[in-house]
Amino acid sequence: MSYIVTAFSTREAARKLGLPSTTLHQYLSAGKLPAPEPIVINGVNVRSWTDEDVERARKALPKIANGRKTRYQKLREKQKSEARTPRKKGKT
Repeated sequence: MSYIVTAFSTREAARKLGLPSTTLHQYLSAGKLPAPEPIVINGVNVRSWTDEDVERARKALPKIANGRKTRYQKLREKQKSEARTPRKKGKT
């Protein structure tokens, strides 16, 4: 009985995750996503992604807050909440 393990490069893993490969590299270097251990092939560090590694990264993706997107979402939420609350008229 033989097992065939499918392995993907980081670029292929990024494609499966729906991310640009540069974004995936940035998330990996910042420690925002779990990454498989690098394998040294001819003196070069290569990450070999399995289906399990890709799924683990996919589950961690919604927890990553993109700074700009999050900042503007918070601003819009603040503006909406201010628009909903009636302003109290003070005495002049």
